Amino acid sequence: MKAHTILLSIGISFACAAVFDAKAQTCRVNSGYSANGCVNYLEVYEFDYVEVKPEFPGGGQSLVNFINDHRRYPAEAYARGVEGRVTCSFVVNTDGSVSNIKVIKGVENSLNNEAIRILSKMPAWSPGKIEDQPVPVRVICAVPFRK
Repeated sequence: MKAHTILLSIGISFACAAVFDAKAQTCRVNSGYSANGCVNYLEVYEFDYVEVKPEFPGGGQSLVNFINDHRRYPAEAYARGVEGRVTCSFVVNTDGSVSNIKVIKGVENSLNNEAIRILSKMPAWSPGKIEDQPVPVRVICAVPFRK
């Protein structure tokens, strides 16, 4: 319900949990399952370890505006007073496209699904880089829902 959406200042944090070592520069992201049922992993860089951080077009405030402009509060959740922040992770690929969107800390299914919908509509980011070469980077972003 866009009429009930208020421009909110959201805290966007970027992080990635290292799989093996807190000092590791990469982590593995589950990218689905193969035909034989094995988990496929994508090796991505941690946000803090890339020389050039991936960036939403126009920067952080533009990302906040994008989320606020595209967020549609699910009507039933709004009516029941369900609020909170849905924390998601996603990968900014070497071409700037966004993939592997996952809810890390959800609130309620309808809000979780809305956060995924919003993030899946994001335009391409400028990719992260190491030694001037684009690399895939995992980003963590919170989408707030407040009445």
